[in-house]
Amino acid sequence: MATHNFSIEFFPPKTPEGAEKLRATRARLSELQPKYFSVTFGAGGTTQQGTLDTVREILAAGEQAAPHLSCVGGSRESIRAVLADFKAAGVNRIVALRGDLPSGYGASGEFRYANELVEFIRAETGDHFHIEVAAYPEVHPQARSPQDDLQAFARKVQAGADAAITQYFYNADAYFQFVEQTRKLGINVPIVAGIMPITNYTQLMRFSDMCGAEIPRWVRLKLASFGDDSASIKAFGLDVVTSLCERLLEGGAPGLHFYSMNQAAPTTALWQRLVK
Repeated sequence: MATHNFSIEFFPPKTPEGAEKLRATRARLSELQPKYFSVTFGAGGTTQQGTLDTVREILAAGEQAAPHLSCVGGSRESIRAVLADFKAAGVNRIVALRGDLPSGYGASGEFRYANELVEFIRAETGDHFHIEVAAYPEVHPQARSPQDDLQAFARKVQAGADAAITQYFYNADAYFQFVEQTRKLGINVPIVAGIMPITNYTQLMRFSDMCGAEIPRWVRLKLASFGDDSASIKAFGLDVVTSLCERLLEGGAPGLHFYSMNQAAPTTALWQRLVK
């Protein structure tokens, strides 16, 4: 696994207790020696300061950190200021996203799509930042068609993205098919697989409905059959996600990006299975 691009995602804590908990989580996950930690960014800049504060702490601890940068509702001026903050903090890696449009939100500021944001970052900062963008093996929920979605991804890479991280998924074939299609378009950037540990059935269903990630029927039925038995849900989830990760790595995925949900145990358990 050491040769792979292995990273872990956090979201900025909203309370002092959350910040304390995240410090403990990060200390545990640092032992796995990920390549970097990424920190998410709220729509419309709601958690921009939280993102920056969390990133500064990670960098101060001697770890690599990649803030998410969303362009929803952002102006060139506001994004320029954020980029300056990132540079001043010592950041050299960014995850550039359009971000989710808040409900009832019409126009999305001066940037409509992530490729425009990537282009702007490159124009403003040259090669200072390693830029990751999002990829959707099971198609973005707002895409008009799979072909449109693939073209949107191609535009982000052409605008200057260095690599991509996928939305989470549980169907390895969707990932391999997506990678194959991008290679046919001449896109050769690394496409790291996004991995969501399974620990809570209700939460997983809610997230998956929102982001369009498909949970295979057999997995869904099995999880539902456990009811409130969280130990069984976690044990079964660990088996399912471990075998997914093994198949991805064996099939040539350049790395894994774990959506930790600010918890140390699920990612650590997966990691221990994978390094055996």
